[in-house]
Amino acid sequence: MANATSEDVSSILLALSHPLRRQILLTLSDKDECSFTDMLNALKVDTGKLSFHLRALSAFVEQTPSNKYRLSRAGENALLIISDIQSWAETADIRKKASQLPLASLKKRTLAFSIDFLIALAIATPISVNQLIFFSTNLNYQSVVAALGAIFMATLVILWTYSTLLESFNGQTLGKRFLGLKVVKTDGKKLSYDQDAVRNFGKAFLLPFDLAAGLRLKDKKFLRYFDKYAGTTVITLRLNPVESTSQT
Repeated sequence: MANATSEDVSSILLALSHPLRRQILLTLSDKDECSFTDMLNALKVDTGKLSFHLRALSAFVEQTPSNKYRLSRAGENALLIISDIQSWAETADIRKKASQLPLASLKKRTLAFSIDFLIALAIATPISVNQLIFFSTNLNYQSVVAALGAIFMATLVILWTYSTLLESFNGQTLGKRFLGLKVVKTDGKKLSYDQDAVRNFGKAFLLPFDLAAGLRLKDKKFLRYFDKYAGTTVITLRLNPVESTSQT
């Protein structure tokens, strides 16, 4: 019984191993039902090749009374397996990058932060100044101080929001992209919005404490405490010649 089960699993994986067969299943999933001619046009393959792969997928594909093709229950389950495998492959790729690519240096992370801070400042300044002019009829020392304070606070809020949105999307702010850096989870999983919001809260609002507490950890993966708390680190995606030599 155990041998039969093992053979069944092997047969299923073999049937799903070919990329064209997976594409056939995805096409049928998108269109619900599809004629042979429609699949030829969608997949851009010849008749013989499509016929061969459809026979290989006989356990996952069935024909309707009108001779169209659709997914069987097994085919629908096969798509779930394919989706899971793709997710595992993505996780494995992130974990590989996190483990093999070198950690970003403090210098590069500082430069990336400086670029992002200036972007946030450039957005916050005209907004804050325009609001001050609109609400104040008498510009004086107090109003200028209030304006500077408003600009600073607006910059921090924009920096936090901007960093969280971009990093949770693909791990990179504009500053990190320019310097070839990327935020990744240390466990190889996909970075979520909530986790990135936590790591950037420390960077935007508690940076001195964040850095001081991070240095006390004495772990090169976590230059900031909020990186440790969120389980994130920053890697470099490209090396200059000096760094490449030091890594070999």
